Parts: sequence; structure tokens; C-alpha cells
Amino acid sequence: MALFIASLNSGSNGNCYYIANGDTAVLIDAGISCKETEKRMKRLGLSLKKVKAIFITHEHTDHIFGVERLSKKYQLPVYITPATLLLGKLKIEEHLVRSFQKDEHIQVGELAIIPFAKIHDAIDAHSFVVTDHDVRVGVFTDIGLADENLINHFAQCHAAFLESNYDEHMLENGSYPWPLKNRIRGGRGHLSNKQALQIFLNHRPTYMSHLFLAHLSRQNNTPKKAKELFDAVAKQTKIIVAPRDKPTALYQIRSSIKMNNRFVIENTQLQLFQ
Repeated sequence: MALFIASLNSGSNGNCYYIANGDTAVLIDAGISCKETEKRMKRLGLSLKKVKAIFITHEHTDHIFGVERLSKKYQLPVYITPATLLLGKLKIEEHLVRSFQKDEHIQVGELAIIPFAKIHDAIDAHSFVVTDHDVRVGVFTDIGLADENLINHFAQCHAAFLESNYDEHMLENGSYPWPLKNRIRGGRGHLSNKQALQIFLNHRPTYMSHLFLAHLSRQNNTPKKAKELFDAVAKQTKIIVAPRDKPTALYQIRSSIKMNNRFVIENTQLQLFQ
């Protein structure tokens, strides 16, 4: 079995992540416009006709900006908690709203999606793990602290989108006002490069083939800083920085298979667009 994954956009200007098996796809967040989502999926050779649902992590604009139009145009169910729907002031057709609770197992075709509560300054924030049989991919962004929930799920993933939002030195010495700096690093905002690295070093499973560094700050981080930090300790894990203005390549994620008493990681980069 395999999952096919890509970031369509990642950052404070919009977040949207594509995860699919051979028959069914879901989007985690819809923070870019419907038109831009269509454009980026077409660029990757993907069709929205394969997408069967949208899952919303929380109500911040960079995660919900395009969800109303996408849902209406393609008649896509939106999995969202009642509190997030209310606070986000979203107008989604009633028959397309699907409420969920933390730790609930949601089935969309052959995909199993598990939401779990996360620490972030939003009303009812969740992260998601998407599974197809024995292949697991997690979307772990907008996190203030790595709690037991995050660690347990991260430690079981073959691939993950992990927030690496800011470089501590750049944030400290940057132009942001102090209240915003303290909001970002105060335990309910975002993970720094070093915090994300500790999660990776301490809890990465041996079979994790891909790690996407996500939600990088434009002002307080650089792709080069983040990638170099992780590349130095990545070993067999491929490190990809998810850009804030274009999609990543589409990647195929497979589970580890046992051959000749050794575990071999199968992974393939399908397409790459500069």
C-alpha cells in the first residue's frame, strides 16, 4: 500500500495539504483560494474530482480561506468541529458539514483519518493522521508545544508535515512587536526550528522516509536555515521544505518491508516542479 502526498501551500499566507491513495484524496485545510488550489493541483497532475473531503484544523484564516468556495463548487464534505465552524464564521452548506470529535476514527473510502487535540491559540484545534492500511502520514502544524498526543502520533508516521516556524535568534532580533513575539514562542503559538528538531531526534521512527518542514515564517526563518539543521541529522529520512508560494512535488510514501532480515524503506519522488 502507498499514500501520495504534497503540500499545496504552507505558511501564514495559506495552508493546504493533499493526501491520497489510489482512489481517494483528502485535503487537510483549505487556506488558499479555490482557484489557486485548482491551479496547483493541476500543476501536479491531480484532479479535485478525486478529493472526497476537506478536514479543517482550526479557524485561523490561513487554514479556512478557500473552504467555502471549494466545498460548494465540488460539493465536498467539510469535517470541522462546531466551535471552529462558529468562530470561523463559515457558511458551508448544511448537508456538507461533518462534525467530529477528538480521537474519532473517520473513514473516507479506504482512508482512515484520526483527529487529535493540539496545543494552539485557537478555539478547538486539531491535528490529523491519515492512514491507508499500514501507511501513516501526519499533519502537525500550528503547535505551541509538543504534548503526549503529538509525540505518540509522530512516532508512528512513515511521513509527516511538521511545523518548523521560526529561528529563535531571528525572532528575538526581528521587527515583530514584543506581544507578537511572545505569542509565537509562548507555548500556544508555533514551534521553533530547534523545538521541531527535538521532536524529530527524540521520536522519529526508524521507518520515517520523508519529513516536510512546514509553516515556515517569512520574516523569522529561512528554508536554508531549517533544512540545514535537519539535513545534518536526517540519516535515511528525506527532508523537504514546504514552500509558502507553490506546491511541493508529489511524493509516494510506502511502509517498510522486511527483506533478507533487513527493513528497507521504499519511497519515490514522483514529480518535481521548480
